[in-house]
Amino acid sequence: MDDPELDRIRQQRLAQLQSQQGGTGDPNHAKAQEEKMKAIEDAKHSILSQVLSQDARARLNTIKFSKPEKGAMVENMICQMAQMGQLRSKISEKELIELLESVNQQMPKSTSTVKFDRRRAALDSDDDDF
Repeated sequence: MDDPELDRIRQQRLAQLQSQQGGTGDPNHAKAQEEKMKAIEDAKHSILSQVLSQDARARLNTIKFSKPEKGAMVENMICQMAQMGQLRSKISEKELIELLESVNQQMPKSTSTVKFDRRRAALDSDDDDF
């Protein structure tokens, strides 16, 4: 019951689904995309090493470690500024802090709540006589 028309339709549908998902199933395509991402990262690190002082670079790495989203956003912002010619000299740590403060004002603040379980605290009262 192999119908060549049915096989052709299945192949077309499979190709359509793969293109919608962005995967071609081709290992060369995945490798090329990985190399492209590595080249972009290398270019970004090159730009950052040229425009940031050593102290500023260390602070940015610390920020990236604690808050990866914010660190990536600041890195991208600095790279854009460098590519547009807005930077005349290396960014010092103090200038980076000012840039981070402006980013903090732009980003919405996350609210965190702390709940205390009073029942547990009641069990460990300090009123016990020794």
